[in-house]
Amino acid sequence: MATRSVIIASSVGLHARPASIFVQAANATGLDVEIGRPGEEPVDATSILGVMSLGAGHGDEVVLTAEGDGADAALDELVALLSRDLDAE
Repeated sequence: MATRSVIIASSVGLHARPASIFVQAANATGLDVEIGRPGEEPVDATSILGVMSLGAGHGDEVVLTAEGDGADAALDELVALLSRDLDAE
């Protein structure tokens, strides 16, 4: 299982538009991807409701995990995405 940590860069956190962009990217990997705050139960990263329910704000750390072929590369792409202010694009 591949794991990455990242700090949310979007000024509004993982809400509305940034959450939607992230969920679409997670779906596009074709892998089982989860996201969660450190020490908390992760949620399905392909679920908009799950991702928004995290309440992850700007500057919060989240942990991504994925299983399957290409998991490391997929998580690297998702980390790069969350490292940008998706609400400013």
